[in-house]
Amino acid sequence: MAESTRKNQLVAVTGATGFVGRFVVRALLARGYEVRVLVRDRAKAKAVLPIAQLQIVDGDVTDASALANLVRGAGTVVHLVGIIREAGKGQTFKRMHVESTRLVTEAARAAGVGRYLHMSAMGVGPHGKAEYQRTKFEAEQIVRQSGLDWTIFRPGLIHGPGGEFTQMAAQWARGEIAPYVFMPYFKRWEEDFSVPLGPVNEIDPVCAPVYVEDVARAFVASLDTCDAIGEVYNLAGAESMTFPDMLRAFRDATPGAEEGLEPWGIPAAIAAGAATGAGLVGLGGALPFDAGMAWMGGEDTTADTFKAREHLKIDPAPFRAALKSYAGTL
Repeated sequence: MAESTRKNQLVAVTGATGFVGRFVVRALLARGYEVRVLVRDRAKAKAVLPIAQLQIVDGDVTDASALANLVRGAGTVVHLVGIIREAGKGQTFKRMHVESTRLVTEAARAAGVGRYLHMSAMGVGPHGKAEYQRTKFEAEQIVRQSGLDWTIFRPGLIHGPGGEFTQMAAQWARGEIAPYVFMPYFKRWEEDFSVPLGPVNEIDPVCAPVYVEDVARAFVASLDTCDAIGEVYNLAGAESMTFPDMLRAFRDATPGAEEGLEPWGIPAAIAAGAATGAGLVGLGGALPFDAGMAWMGGEDTTADTFKAREHLKIDPAPFRAALKSYAGTL
């Protein structure tokens, strides 16, 4: 193994009470790190984190003074904050992805923190159809120019106990939430250019769901090797499948699932148009998705994970095997 980057055992974490954050915090503690977390809601932190083992800083990720308290004396900062959809109280992509990253990296640099781990996402880029993708990519550029010893992670669809998508899939499978009679997903249209005036085909997206514990292991393992500094790692599971096949696996694993319930694809372009139209008339919140979520939902989320496996010595779990391990909690 390459030289370890462990010099200071105190790790400061943003987004600790989120789905991935809970697992990252526990993985850090299990490896002997001291952990300090930034929280907005102490009651939530108490419910989802082993707070007796943590140092707690109250505040918001865009509060410079709270961030200064968070990173003071730390050797590493782990920035996990992100949103999939904009909401009220300043929950915009620009604020939560771009501005928060700028403030966190500035605080880390001012405090003399050397190591910085950043949560991004698969499929980000400057020309993404979704603002989520564009702002996540903009945040990556801030990280690259920060002067810190950074590592960026780009996971695909993350699953595991307590995950928002995991819980939603289980509720679909039991017919507890709309649309009740099928399990929805987004599919895309692709024109066949192999022949003149070729048809437009409906394509089911392909995914390689990554287990949340593997994501947490990757973050912690990156602190054990200098090879991870300045690297961007794709994180995906060991098993690729179409989105409807993944939903069927959730259905079959979910206790109390409706027998015979099937996935049904909604064209992403139509769904995105509907979401945009709803937003224009002030009804965007009436739909359980926005235009960006529809566009992203129709894209494949698979990637070559060779570099992550080689550098970080992780062996991502196959989706069905990992799902079976926590199916009883669904």
